[in-house]
Amino acid sequence: MGQNRNLNEARIKKVNEFYTQFEDIERELQHYRKHFEGKVVYCNCDDPYVSNFFEFFAKEFENFGLKKLITTRYKSRQIDLFDENNDEKAIKLEYFGDKDGDGLPSIDETKITLLKGNGDFRSEECIELLKQADIVCTNPPFSLFREYIGQLINYEKKFLIVGPDNAITYKEVFPMIRKNKVWLGYGRVKKFEVKGDNGKAYFCTREEKWFQKFGNVGWFTNLDHDKRHESFTLKKKYSPDEYPHYDNYDAIEVSEVKNIPKNWEGYMGVPISFLSKHNPEQFEIVGTTEVANYRVGYKEGVTKFRGGGSCWKTGVQKTFDKADKSPIIGEIKGKKTYRRILIKFKKLKNE
Repeated sequence: MGQNRNLNEARIKKVNEFYTQFEDIERELQHYRKHFEGKVVYCNCDDPYVSNFFEFFAKEFENFGLKKLITTRYKSRQIDLFDENNDEKAIKLEYFGDKDGDGLPSIDETKITLLKGNGDFRSEECIELLKQADIVCTNPPFSLFREYIGQLINYEKKFLIVGPDNAITYKEVFPMIRKNKVWLGYGRVKKFEVKGDNGKAYFCTREEKWFQKFGNVGWFTNLDHDKRHESFTLKKKYSPDEYPHYDNYDAIEVSEVKNIPKNWEGYMGVPISFLSKHNPEQFEIVGTTEVANYRVGYKEGVTKFRGGGSCWKTGVQKTFDKADKSPIIGEIKGKKTYRRILIKFKKLKNE
């Protein structure tokens, strides 16, 4: 819980300088190699002087068969690899691959351009670069994650980005997850480098760096990987004593992902952590608790739910605004439960 509070506090204070570790990037990217052949990769939140994303793609440029690597950074403190006289200017760096065989980007292999603006990913300059890119890969500012991923979806870009788990429930994200257009990546990101002691970081004497740990950060992507097609093995069976029904919603509460009953045909409310196990061939995601924006199985006689959107009963659409004071979806005996993702089996396996 303490690690999760760290992330929430960072979001509120807009503390966004968390640097993804090279080994985490390397560990995750190995599962997507087939997607990068002949592609232009854009890292639009990355100072090439300090970014491990730039270091990784520059190092693996030939192995991944990249066409070009582009990085841009918002008013970097040490922006220029070769000229230290432009410290407060935003830049664009383009890398075309290792030509001299030394394995390092050199002046002849890169093109560095001072940007007219501040290098913000929302600026016209950066949007034009986004249009040129095939895949975006970076660690965007957590405080701007909604806007950041919304932009990627709006421009229909392929991406692999670091983000907080609670972004799963964002209105910009969850509908895309439900439609199987965005999903979680392969692994997790458990620590980030920070610049100095911020009151929560710890100092690693071996690496001589400051790090901060989080318990709820992972990868968001629309690049396919093998893990999302692995069937989730289930052992438990449904019993009414162990799986209570919601008061106002035709679904059962499943408090732990490992306890999903293998023989239940209806809707189930499962923890958000289920998405790390989600196989779109095995399960269908139909909505979330507390949200009435999705067509799911309501109990007969219940027609109102708190929140905007459309509620359904026997095929008749009823719309309610945010002022509606109806019961919250996901209560058990009048007690509110944690937010759940609502799922059901696409096809039950015969035993």
